[in-house]
Amino acid sequence: MNAPSDNVIETRRLSKSFGDVHAVRALDLNVQRGEIFGFLGPNGAGKTTTIRMLLDFIRPSSGEAVVLDGSGADERVRKRIGYLPGDLHLPARYTGNELFELYAALRAGCERKRTDDLVERFGLDPTRTIGELSTGNRRKVGIVQAFMHRPELLILDEPTSGLDPLLQAEFQHLMREAVDDGATVFLSSHVLPEVDRIADRVAILRDGRLVVVSTIDELREKARQVLEFFVNGDANTAARAFEGVPGVVEVSVEDDAIRVVSEGSIDAVVKAAATIEVRRMVSLDHDLEQLFLSFYREDQPE
Repeated sequence: MNAPSDNVIETRRLSKSFGDVHAVRALDLNVQRGEIFGFLGPNGAGKTTTIRMLLDFIRPSSGEAVVLDGSGADERVRKRIGYLPGDLHLPARYTGNELFELYAALRAGCERKRTDDLVERFGLDPTRTIGELSTGNRRKVGIVQAFMHRPELLILDEPTSGLDPLLQAEFQHLMREAVDDGATVFLSSHVLPEVDRIADRVAILRDGRLVVVSTIDELREKARQVLEFFVNGDANTAARAFEGVPGVVEVSVEDDAIRVVSEGSIDAVVKAAATIEVRRMVSLDHDLEQLFLSFYREDQPE
């Protein structure tokens, strides 16, 4: 018997075409056990099509996908997966409790206390029918059913859509707790700050092709950082200290503030700032969102 792979998801030249439309093209992807893997891309990039192939809802045109060392078509594998679709359809006549009982009967390892804790955590009334619930509350039902059986693998497609900011933060805590308990998360999301905060690695898909796979730390090194120096004296004169400094791509002055945009290490920038009289320095966030969006644009090289 072969030992379990360190990869929870592996795709090899995975492709899907719908007639003349190439939705996913030769996708080679590895998702490692115990990580939160962000799967990003603009609308129509092929993210949901990829997820449906992983779960064997649709079959690839070519290539293959291995999930939990098996196939998404295998019922034994599916029981170990928690899935939350982006386009969530639930039967309107059932209550939340009735749905949770149905899911528990189909899966192993469901504990009623676990379900009740999740329901309370997200402020859901499980006695109401799905037809009575708002979009946000339906999303809560989807979250509970995905996490209730403590799955080994969570495949989440736009999971925080419709949730308010407090519940989005709570959901991020829930994902991290699941990973701490040994799960792996495959997270497809448009919420770039969420992916920045929670993901270990990200893959970006554009026009069905994989354009980058990287850790968040590696992306931060590539992202531009903005530093503002508030100086005593003439700011225009002081700004000359940053001319020709390695990594500096832009310097601007407004009143007594010098705004420096840099790429890579800021060591040279800080050393240059030490040569002028700085009253206060403000470090703004790495502009990861702009870096992500640059990968999305079709005019960028792959």
